[in-house]
Amino acid sequence: MPARALSDLSWTDVAALDRGRVVALLPLGALEAHGPHLPLGTDVIIAEAMARAGAERLAARGLDPLLLPPLSYTPAPFAAEFPGTVSLDPEALSGTVRGIASSLVRHGIRVLALANAHFDPAQVRALREAAGTSEATIVFPDLTRRALAERLTPEFRSGACHAGRYETSIVMAARPDLVRASARSLPANPRSLTAAIGSGQATFTAAGGPDAYFGAPAEATPAEGRETIAVLGTILAEAVLEVMPR
Repeated sequence: MPARALSDLSWTDVAALDRGRVVALLPLGALEAHGPHLPLGTDVIIAEAMARAGAERLAARGLDPLLLPPLSYTPAPFAAEFPGTVSLDPEALSGTVRGIASSLVRHGIRVLALANAHFDPAQVRALREAAGTSEATIVFPDLTRRALAERLTPEFRSGACHAGRYETSIVMAARPDLVRASARSLPANPRSLTAAIGSGQATFTAAGGPDAYFGAPAEATPAEGRETIAVLGTILAEAVLEVMPR
């Protein structure tokens, strides 16, 4: 059975679901600056691509994945100085995720998987907190953890991957119409956000990204984007399968 969007179903459709086979997938991104060449909703685009790819793999294993509408309003303090960025308090996100999970549980859907593509430290902390304090089973494959990061691209592992080759490639694959031509002429910015965070920096500018990008967007390709989406979908599906009843 192909993945379906929860928002497209009627309440009677949901009532008829086999709850033992259902898993809800929640894409999480942000509205924040992604260089001069990518849209503010880049992380949302990536999260939705990850969720769809994961849903395809779960459906192939006999489960019934439901795609939830994405959460776009999330903590984004690193990019808060750039026009268009919208940043919420971390407590708002963790409370929202717990609330979504609780609502699903009331209707017999006990597994909620988070497809997160936004790695501001405030976001990651909020999701870890939500996953650890919910009555539901919240599956959070945290891509900032080394074991999962090692499965992604060299640029992602380097930490210089905000609006660089990694993210630009995925948007080229998922929404090529939203990638500006300037991506091909931007010089590489090899500064690592991971290292900057470790040293106490708290904004993109302080971390060495005055144009809100890190990495090498000019090196991006749609082929790499498609390959990365497939890996992200596999990571999500594997995390869900670990908790689903056999």
